[in-house]
Amino acid sequence: MNKVILMGRLTRDPEVRYSQGEPPLAIARYTLAVDRRFNRNGNDDATADFISCVAFGKSGEFAERYLHKGTKIAVSGRIQTGSYTNRDGVKVYTTEVVVEDQEFAESKNSSGGDGGYAGNSGFSGSGRPAPAPMAAGDGFMNIPDGIDEELPFN
Repeated sequence: MNKVILMGRLTRDPEVRYSQGEPPLAIARYTLAVDRRFNRNGNDDATADFISCVAFGKSGEFAERYLHKGTKIAVSGRIQTGSYTNRDGVKVYTTEVVVEDQEFAESKNSSGGDGGYAGNSGFSGSGRPAPAPMAAGDGFMNIPDGIDEELPFN
């Protein structure tokens, strides 16, 4: 099984190109900075891995329209490896995540930019809006009317 799930921030705006076929296919490339935490000498140190991602078709169009540098997203997809020979005749090996689904991982207000939308996930890679619960003044989410009967506690 080849499945990967990542959460991180875009290091720059996606680079989007379109294929020359009919109809043209969007191909978006971006890099995610994904936190890596480790414990060294009792200290919780953090660093990041920079992971190349590529999204095709509707997911590529979504990336072009809504994703920007600094946006925190969750991505699922598969790892793909490849190789090519560069201009100097040296063989270069590549590894990237082919995006199958992408969605916002924080609200627009949390990121302080225009990379997200209200709610926890905002929009999914399919472009469907997700419900946006409103936060009360105390920082907790309000429960919509009619939901309280379904809760296992009151």
